[in-house]
Amino acid sequence: MHRDDDRKIIVKKVLISGARGFVGTPLAAALREDGYAVTALSRREGGSGVVSWDPAAGRLAPEDVTGFDAVVHLAGEGIATGRWTTKRKRLIRDSRVGGTRLLCETLAAASALPSVFICASAIGYYGDRGSEELSEESAAGKGFLAEVCRDWEAETVRLAEAGVRVVNARIGVILGRTGGALQRMLLPFRLGLGGVIGDGNQVMSWIAVEDVVNAIRFAVATEALCGPVNLTAPSPVANRSFTKSLGRALARPTVFPMPAFVARIAFGEMADELLLSSAHVLPRKLLSAGFTFSHAELDDALRAVLAD
Repeated sequence: MHRDDDRKIIVKKVLISGARGFVGTPLAAALREDGYAVTALSRREGGSGVVSWDPAAGRLAPEDVTGFDAVVHLAGEGIATGRWTTKRKRLIRDSRVGGTRLLCETLAAASALPSVFICASAIGYYGDRGSEELSEESAAGKGFLAEVCRDWEAETVRLAEAGVRVVNARIGVILGRTGGALQRMLLPFRLGLGGVIGDGNQVMSWIAVEDVVNAIRFAVATEALCGPVNLTAPSPVANRSFTKSLGRALARPTVFPMPAFVARIAFGEMADELLLSSAHVLPRKLLSAGFTFSHAELDDALRAVLAD
């Protein structure tokens, strides 16, 4: 991330939903180190450094979100934490679309608007696109996740129309030890039970959690960034290559493939959209704005993440 180390940062106020999560925890810590005053937007009771809300009940007061210079919205029901039953899909959709609607409506009604609103989205927006190179200008794809992401991002339009700089952060497969896809892969791979999923040709657009945090910090400070911004490393890889890289990083064999039909039996609809789909996503806006990735290549990213 490009920074001027001699620049004196004027303390600014940042509100973060999901501040105790996989990305929110290191992001809050990094922003505090940068000199920002960070407040968590949480479903827990309010208190020092916390604003309480209840997205399911539609409870959030405009006065509670007034006076923040930046708002980063990361909260949402986990996409890969359970089989996609009808109830689970409704929870996923409501937590993202409904939660974002409540937050944006409340911010729009506040007496002072933030300068920037950064809303997490996902590369699921693009759907299953094979080897097609995808940029921020690419159209939305098909499927449950694509529809959720499209509607999720649409809820931020009201703030953009009110003059707030809105960034829709389309985040790829996050690599980190404390959460995300990699955390769930580590045990079977360490036991030597990891392997290619499906035919192994599906493209995985990944990003190290450190770079997610740095990209959001960069977006907060970079006025030229707005609209959809892909948060993915510049070197996507096929699942087959990812599998070999993770095996090398752990010094374990990767000889137990998961055929597509087995993935579908085990995970249902989620298998097709999360495990077997392909999205070759490139971070063109970040690179054009001057962002520097700490981990642009997969082998380096895995070594760094697993060394923590």
